[in-house]
Amino acid sequence: MGKRRRSREFALQVLYQIEITKQDAFQSFTQLRENFFSEEAEDEFSYRIVSGVMEHRREIDRMIEDCSENWRLDRMSIIDRNILRIGLFELLYCSEIPPKVTLNEAIDLGKRYGSEESGSFINGILDRIQNEVIRKPL
Repeated sequence: MGKRRRSREFALQVLYQIEITKQDAFQSFTQLRENFFSEEAEDEFSYRIVSGVMEHRREIDRMIEDCSENWRLDRMSIIDRNILRIGLFELLYCSEIPPKVTLNEAIDLGKRYGSEESGSFINGILDRIQNEVIRKPL
């Protein structure tokens, strides 16, 4: 497994914990690392994802809701919602990552950690945002 994929997985776990426990990002990073991971699991990229998602959460959530017909954020699973947030953050603020890579990584995270339908659900929403809102070439 690649370093960036591990970073995305760690970021997903931190975002999940933040949402469940209402802790701040630093507390969640520290607690997860101390109890479940080595210091190598927490790296610059995972921290960039979590801090970026938290900083731009309103904008990201609005875009997700605008492009997810018949789905409010609070009806989405916590896993799917946070994978969408990670993917959209990367699409908007990580220009060094090709959009196709971001979409594929988000879909893979959904398949691994979400439900049976998560991969296609995440693909549909991120693809729509990519094509209708962001319009970067894949």
